[in-house]
Amino acid sequence: MPFFVTCKLVHNSMKKLEEWLDEYGVSHKNPTNKLIHWICVPSIVLSIVFLLSSIPTPSMMEEINLNWSHVIIMLALFYYMFLSITLALGMLLIFSAFSFITKFVSESSSYPNWGIGLTIFILAWLGQFYGHKIEGKKPSFLKDVQFLMIGPIWLLNFVYKRFGIPT
Repeated sequence: MPFFVTCKLVHNSMKKLEEWLDEYGVSHKNPTNKLIHWICVPSIVLSIVFLLSSIPTPSMMEEINLNWSHVIIMLALFYYMFLSITLALGMLLIFSAFSFITKFVSESSSYPNWGIGLTIFILAWLGQFYGHKIEGKKPSFLKDVQFLMIGPIWLLNFVYKRFGIPT
């Protein structure tokens, strides 16, 4: 099956962006939980970039300065493109910034990326679960694991609305 046909089939079987964002928003109404999400969701994404960048890469990837975080970022962007090109472009900027931060810290710190990533990951998830305790609702990803991908664009969507950028 040609690639473009496969993409169209995947796109047609996926929920629309508005459905994902609305459903995610149902369990994120409390202002304190929202504030916690503004801190913890980007922190979790950053921690994953740190963790993935610490996985050893084959020499052919190293030759072109790629690591596993770049591979996963490309896959995530592919997913986001099916939901919204403009949000995918925003996530590209965020992922680029996080990759830069990871590389800078890696080159200037004596702490390993995996240690930094793991610390941020644990602290941010503790914050997330505390926020959901305040909210009184379970995290959305317990219903559908895809919500782990929706959290970052749910926040980015608020930024886009604030600046009048269509999604």
